[in-house]
Amino acid sequence: MVLGFVLFWPIGLAVLAYMLWGDRMRSKWNTLKPQFEQAARQGGFQGGFSGGFSRTGNTAFDEYREAEFKRLEEERAALDRMRDEFDEFLRNLRRAKDQEEFDRFKSTRHTG
Repeated sequence: MVLGFVLFWPIGLAVLAYMLWGDRMRSKWNTLKPQFEQAARQGGFQGGFSGGFSRTGNTAFDEYREAEFKRLEEERAALDRMRDEFDEFLRNLRRAKDQEEFDRFKSTRHTG
């Protein structure tokens, strides 16, 4: 840190800030990360993809852009559904594995 101040003071200041507040920022990020991910999964783009764009005056381009945005939103919805199905598959797989381990434990416990 001292060397950072000697060479270039912003580096030293950044190292000092990290030393003082790095752990708190990391823990804050870890608590907020699931909320950001959930917002992104549930349509974090306000108004969809095309919400922030204005008309250009070229009707052919505007119609093309709207059609592409609609296609991308449908693709995103399909990907979200596939991710949800895969998450459900993983939950079922974990449950089956846990059940198998539990059954094996019970069978060895009764025979031993």
